[in-house]
Amino acid sequence: MPIQMLNEIEQEITRFLSDLIRINTTNPPGNETQAANFIAQYLAKDGFKPEIIESASGRGSVISRLKGSGEKPNLLLLSHLDVVAANPAEWTVDPFAGTVKEGYVYGRGAYDIKGMTAVEVLTLLLLKRNNIPLKGDVVLAATADEEKGGEEGAGYLLKHQKEKVWCPYVLNEGGGLAIPQKQGNVYPVQTAEKGILWFKIKAKGTPGHGSTPNTADNAIVRMNKVITKLGEYQPETMYVPTLRQFLSEVAKINPDLEASFSRLLGNPKQSEQILDELAKTNKALAEEIRPRTKTTITPTIIHGGVKENIIPSECEAVFDCRVLPGQSVDETFSLIKSLLKDVGMDKLSFEIIQMHDGNESTTQTPLYSTISGVLKEFEPNCGVTPTLTTGGTDSRFFRETGSVCYGFHPMRPDEPNDELEKRMHGIDERITIENLVFGTSIFYEAVKRFMT
Repeated sequence: MPIQMLNEIEQEITRFLSDLIRINTTNPPGNETQAANFIAQYLAKDGFKPEIIESASGRGSVISRLKGSGEKPNLLLLSHLDVVAANPAEWTVDPFAGTVKEGYVYGRGAYDIKGMTAVEVLTLLLLKRNNIPLKGDVVLAATADEEKGGEEGAGYLLKHQKEKVWCPYVLNEGGGLAIPQKQGNVYPVQTAEKGILWFKIKAKGTPGHGSTPNTADNAIVRMNKVITKLGEYQPETMYVPTLRQFLSEVAKINPDLEASFSRLLGNPKQSEQILDELAKTNKALAEEIRPRTKTTITPTIIHGGVKENIIPSECEAVFDCRVLPGQSVDETFSLIKSLLKDVGMDKLSFEIIQMHDGNESTTQTPLYSTISGVLKEFEPNCGVTPTLTTGGTDSRFFRETGSVCYGFHPMRPDEPNDELEKRMHGIDERITIENLVFGTSIFYEAVKRFMT
């Protein structure tokens, strides 16, 4: 039987997402318990018995379970309830009003990632309402704190309530938005993510009068040398298995890219030059690939100085470093320190803010095959590819404990992907109602087939 679009859920999922967006869960401070309560009450109407677990007052995650026969491994439907800040003055609508207009649901979290929470909640409800004979448990977890690293959400649950959430398989955010190509859409499934190394460097100096710079030791000048050194560093190019598969799969569905991607695969050391050439005709794609080939180190915050005419004795900067799966975050940090040995290590101090190694899940599983099969059945000319994300998700906590995790929130782009992705933490974040229905239809079918 062909896969049907679940048009009958359109009103329900639109209203659910709009109501969820209206609960302001900006992190910090989060206040996710209110959203967790909303979901718990919604599920309870269909006979579920959800549980809310708080890591601290107001920092709640909601868990619910639909029991199966135990013949198959359990599956976790994972998402997060917190969102990043939004400045109402920059938006055309109130970011926390859940505005529905012109076929879109607007609001902070519509795309990242309350829209996926809505898809997962409706999937769980449909499995129960349709009496699907599940062979394994389907567990839902909508968690706190992902936008600040997840330690108070998914990390906390795995540390303190592991038996309630851990599953061998996990579906989460990070993939699913179709990449349009000449001969059809390519749907990426997130199977890997780069590791996080957020660190702070403090530079020391000697204060003095701004009018006599040679009599002092300017900490800002020293920090400028630090930033220059790290900016000039050319890390080694490395292709993880996920990136190799991505390049191969996209080339299959877009012959125009075959020559460039074959050169990339065959000449890793020339990747910068090849990507520069690709950027002349397809800048968005080239800049998608570039940070997936190597470590990146980006200065993101800088503080220094106290007065116009005083040479500062202290300056500090924060860096966002992302490391490929298979490369050690500890070794990368040691390398960073060695790059700065000529800047005066006795005048520098280092602090790690957060660190996690990168992680990768294999595509050789029944779940990946099911996702691929459902997509190709629904859209016969599409491609399906694993993808590596540069940003982190809560999947890392589960991959570290042995789960196979896939980022899969199926969507079709309603505007160029680079424009759509700018909205994710940007202005006028939104999702089409059509994508809510499409996403639930594909997601529900994949979960149903995998679990029966």
